[in-house]
Amino acid sequence: MELTASYRFDVPPTALWPLLVDPAVVASCLPGCEALEPVGDDSYRAVLTVGIAAVTGRYEGTVTLADQRPPHAYRLVVTGKGRAGFVNGEATLELHEDGGGTRLDVAGRAEVGGTIARVGQRLLSSASKMMMDRFFDCLRKQTAAPS
Repeated sequence: MELTASYRFDVPPTALWPLLVDPAVVASCLPGCEALEPVGDDSYRAVLTVGIAAVTGRYEGTVTLADQRPPHAYRLVVTGKGRAGFVNGEATLELHEDGGGTRLDVAGRAEVGGTIARVGQRLLSSASKMMMDRFFDCLRKQTAAPS
């Protein structure tokens, strides 16, 4: 499954970047995130509960922020598995200066298998997009919060 999206923020990349790499901010904005704990340099153990169609599953895995080029880009690598299936994915997040703000482009792909993929196959793409939208909407609110 391919994932692409663009999001606009009213702050420059130098103000957005610290939020994108802060585990506490990421955990608070990631839908269904129960835990995001460091396990090494830029690697985290993640626990999420995700529901698609009639299948809700708890997934445990790793999230790694690789190939970081602050404040311009990084590659997000995700692996996870649970009783309802598995997910393996990779995405590049690129931040572009845009009239005093930032345009953040996301491009990646994910492989999902197991019960959640069989039951929710038609809904996977829209559910993934909805989760990304919720994450970046939350992040947008973080940029507007008083310091």
